[in-house]
Amino acid sequence: MYSNIYVESDVQQHPIVAEISKRFPKAAFAEINRYTELFNRKNQDFRLQKQQPSLILARKHDGCVLPAPFGYGVGGDHNFYFSTMLNCLYDCRYCFLQGMYSSANHVVFVNYEDFAKAIRHASSNYAKDEQIWFFSGYDCDSLALEPVVGMADYFMDSDLFTQNVWLELRTKSTQIRSMLMREPINNVVTAFSFTPSEISRQIEKKVPSVEKRLAAMLKLQERGWSVGLRFDPLIYSIDYQKQYGELFQMLFAVLNPELVHSVSIGVFRLPKAFYKSLEQLYPDDRFVAQPFVSRGRQVSYPVEIEAAMKQWCRAEIRRYAEDSRIFFAEIEVPVESSNQTGALVSELIPS
Repeated sequence: MYSNIYVESDVQQHPIVAEISKRFPKAAFAEINRYTELFNRKNQDFRLQKQQPSLILARKHDGCVLPAPFGYGVGGDHNFYFSTMLNCLYDCRYCFLQGMYSSANHVVFVNYEDFAKAIRHASSNYAKDEQIWFFSGYDCDSLALEPVVGMADYFMDSDLFTQNVWLELRTKSTQIRSMLMREPINNVVTAFSFTPSEISRQIEKKVPSVEKRLAAMLKLQERGWSVGLRFDPLIYSIDYQKQYGELFQMLFAVLNPELVHSVSIGVFRLPKAFYKSLEQLYPDDRFVAQPFVSRGRQVSYPVEIEAAMKQWCRAEIRRYAEDSRIFFAEIEVPVESSNQTGALVSELIPS
């Protein structure tokens, strides 16, 4: 999977580095001082790196836990996010990471113990009757590399997520084996992102099919785990009602509604600077090369289309899930820390 692995000198002896190294005995290893030497280099070929990314093993020195952007959450009193990895195994055309980073290489911060300390410290600042959420999957996919990095296993082995402290693992992956091998944890929610099958095939490259993700969700539910549904970003098409209606029907016909913790909806959006980067990366792409609408700092849908999609999707989801479990992702954050995507026209994905 990885033919080139770079390791910061500071973590050469870290046990997680040792475990990852065992998995890639044929890889070429190189020692570096700081991951930014490679990751932040200018004039990198993002598209070429995306085809065969290198792995960079590093230490996160600060900012292990950060406040989640306003509007990012599923009903908690206090929301935080943490990223033990930068970049993603998958290649979704709308992904904000392609606009945020100049490199497509994968960075894994192996000092999970420091993330755990930061989570514990942040949790200690609030009363026991306040619900505190920590979201993983903001700058990466939480589970796509789980067999390699063991991130979810590490945090589920801890005693961090009990009582009023919750963890969301957001993913498009089906890498759930380690979860199936343990007893479910009440305060851990595995949230799966979905777009309709036809749209997913066009713009979510390397992502497991809708059917495979649904099968993974069902296995988790059968084992007693709570799951979440994330329709973020919503992608417009002329027949979006038909496509999303079929998707909702497929999912809720199989899933146990009692173990669907929450459903969130968010429109497709992207900071202007990130969208410009996408245009440069994929100038001929059918999805990116569209007459998008500028709205403040974002490139997004026209207001009337956004409102219509959100209203329709919410009404449709209410046929299957309680309204109290449905949340809107209403996020607009600074470009330097945004994960917002955005865009549209009258016909983004042909019907």
